[in-house]
Amino acid sequence: MCGITGIFDTRGKSAIPKELLEAMNQSQFHRGPDEGGIHIEPGLGLGHRRLSIIDLSSGQQPLYNEDESIVVVFNGEIYNFIDLMPELKELGHTFRTHCDTEVIVHAWEEWGENCVDRFRGMFAFALWDRKKDTLFLARDRLGVKPLHYSLLSDGSLIFGSELKALVSHPAMRREIDPLAVEEYFAYGYVPEPRTIYREAMKLEPGHCISIVRGKPMPRPRRYWEVPFGSTGPISEEDAERELIERLREAVRIRLVAEVPLGAFLSGGVDSGAVVAMMAELSKDPVNTCSIAFSDPKFNEAEYARMVAERYHTYHSVETVDADDFSLIDRLASLYDEPYADSSALPTYRVCELARKSVTVALSGDGGDENFAGYRRYRYHMMEERMRSALPLGIRRPLFGFLGSVYPRLDWAPRMFRAKSTFESLARDAVEGYFHEISVLRNDLRMNLYSRRFRSELQGYNAIQVLKKHAANSPTDDPLSLVQYLDMKTYLPGDILTKVDRASMAHALEVRVPLLDHKLVEWVSGLPPEFKLKGNEGKHIFKKSLSTRLPNDILYRPKMGFAVPLASWFRGPLKERVRKTLLGQRLLDTGIFEESALNRLLEEHQDGRFDHSAPIWSLMMFDSFLAMNGN
Repeated sequence: MCGITGIFDTRGKSAIPKELLEAMNQSQFHRGPDEGGIHIEPGLGLGHRRLSIIDLSSGQQPLYNEDESIVVVFNGEIYNFIDLMPELKELGHTFRTHCDTEVIVHAWEEWGENCVDRFRGMFAFALWDRKKDTLFLARDRLGVKPLHYSLLSDGSLIFGSELKALVSHPAMRREIDPLAVEEYFAYGYVPEPRTIYREAMKLEPGHCISIVRGKPMPRPRRYWEVPFGSTGPISEEDAERELIERLREAVRIRLVAEVPLGAFLSGGVDSGAVVAMMAELSKDPVNTCSIAFSDPKFNEAEYARMVAERYHTYHSVETVDADDFSLIDRLASLYDEPYADSSALPTYRVCELARKSVTVALSGDGGDENFAGYRRYRYHMMEERMRSALPLGIRRPLFGFLGSVYPRLDWAPRMFRAKSTFESLARDAVEGYFHEISVLRNDLRMNLYSRRFRSELQGYNAIQVLKKHAANSPTDDPLSLVQYLDMKTYLPGDILTKVDRASMAHALEVRVPLLDHKLVEWVSGLPPEFKLKGNEGKHIFKKSLSTRLPNDILYRPKMGFAVPLASWFRGPLKERVRKTLLGQRLLDTGIFEESALNRLLEEHQDGRFDHSAPIWSLMMFDSFLAMNGN
């Protein structure tokens, strides 16, 4: 696992300042503390920070082909490199190392841009072909590894694993994008391809781009899509058997490492499944680690212990105090842009714990998106059945009226919180799902924004992110559609970003077998009722694991990796929240209405509403502003 960066003169061959390239590279030191390297030639500079995992003695980067006309910097792992090596050797290529990075340069020589179709893994890489005067950037299919880029006014293209590499370049303007702000306060992160800055972009998952010197910058090309096409008739029993075989293979190919390897174990189905497969495939006991919470409402440590004991793992547990909010100021520097998933706090801690004993950890991320595990999928499907019974022309005025008059009952059990359901039923499927997942819903965002900022948005609404993906969706099945939307937005923008930055902060590599693209393709084609059956999510996944995990793990209510924000903001962080929300830094942006900030604060503090998610979003935005020098 590594960090990459670079500078490319798209117009000519101007000299690349070595000191500048080294500064950009050094900004990502935490991603690869073992080694660093740069390559400079007229009009091009590439930088690399290395965390040594495979071929420790000879896997240094930048890495070249035989005549050094092709050079690559690479972040990630190509798990099928052992299969590709002999194929490429038979085609006449000579290898000088035993690492997966060298496969990339020879695969480019042989297959050009289509080389990405042959790679199975998580990756972001930049490859320079001097003979073709071409820089090629690519990102893995699901977006496990990040890649940011910016085309500067002088024609320089700069790129890096993290935004901090780009902002290290003095010509990269830090002007905040109003559309990104709107998206952030809707989703809690800035979805691909946008970043918080107008001048910077994220390369979307499953995309690549070839930039030829002297030619206009092209649009990124999508090379892969989640198919959601039927796999054909299959019984549940056959699907269960094949699922285990495919999961075992996805785990097996991720066990290759020349450094200590282990797994996160949360006490849930997904991490339990990964650990079960690891135990079956490993001769030695598996290293596992868990975070326990002092607050029993958030603590899953007992369930993690059940799996650890069943598979005789070397299990480490660390208890996080319910008031462990010491990392709040650290988060802004990790994520480089506003990021409001509070589970980043315990994720940071579990990565910190894992790094004490291993360099590589497997995680269970991706199970909810693959197998429809989120509760919101159940609620969405209930609403979809009601939507299908009444046309939108009747639903919109009827439920719109009910939503406007029904009181908001944040404190009540969900079944009594009908206001949100009525508001959702007054919308179409995509609008309803957006309403369900928004951190700050439309009315709250618009009330929070100042008149000037609303004018800057020029009518733009963050729902356009989902509408764009829905228009390109390969499926119109209502369940598959929202899974697809999450795979395009929430998975890369929130979940995988969270794990990448938290793990790389500790020079820890995290591998995600449930996001093996071959497994994802196959699972996407299973009948939707295999995933969500009645009110039970992950139906086929749980059934396939019935002999490997106890029912207490498989069928208990989902708890999540949460922190007690609401009580923090009414207790130990009360004054900090007040100073932040009513402080000058937020007001000076011109984005917010002061009276709306004050009302949000008072409604939460006196217990009328739970505004903890919006408040946390504002705090993280304020932390970003502070880091950005605002």
